[in-house]
Amino acid sequence: MNSDLLRQIVEGALLAASKPLDINRLESLFEDDERPPKDQIKAALDEIESDCRGRGFELKQVASGYRFQVIQGLATWVNRLWEEKPKRYSRAMLETLALIAYRQPLTRGDIEAVRGVAVSSDIIKSLQEREWVRIVGHRDVPGRPALYATTKKFLDYFNVKSLDHLPVLSEIKDFSDLDPALELALSGDSAEETAPLAANDEADDLDSGLDDFALDQQADGPDETSPDGQEHPAEADAYDNNEEKGSNR
Repeated sequence: MNSDLLRQIVEGALLAASKPLDINRLESLFEDDERPPKDQIKAALDEIESDCRGRGFELKQVASGYRFQVIQGLATWVNRLWEEKPKRYSRAMLETLALIAYRQPLTRGDIEAVRGVAVSSDIIKSLQEREWVRIVGHRDVPGRPALYATTKKFLDYFNVKSLDHLPVLSEIKDFSDLDPALELALSGDSAEETAPLAANDEADDLDSGLDDFALDQQADGPDETSPDGQEHPAEADAYDNNEEKGSNR
């Protein structure tokens, strides 16, 4: 296929799409007899990215694929197109999300052990409704508490390609301002160490299905289901059956 035509098709598809497109999705736009190889599609994307330099928008690769977006430096002016103010998230929600992002997979009990207070069910529900976190399994202990991890939509929202591209904790000044103990708890472990366990959790009792879970595997999907096909919502967490201790932040 002519390289100029391929580039126009890719540009048009990216502009028309309501979400990022990966190379496999772009490849599906073509019939079998005209489908260009993936390296040719990638070359077209590289050309488009190069041509966007110095303009008000850029071609950005995020976890779900490629998308056009306004460059960060113009956000102050472009945001004035919308009258509503950007959403502000509570400290408790941001701390919970940070713990999940940097130490996943982990349970509500793990989060509570670090934060020192009970985690509100509304916080977990809000993160799930935004599709920023999902259940990836259950810890094999009494009550089988749900294990949470982040999704591709979380990475897309924060404009990063993978968890490896999240800022290192030492560069996030807000954490030390909000809660020095949280920053210490997040950064004090090596990559091989797990999150602190709740009182009824045991380190060696994770579901075997999580053996292959990797932090760079952010494929979104439905919540974990049991062998009988029934979904286990976040509220099935064992900690919802216990009396909450402390006050929610």
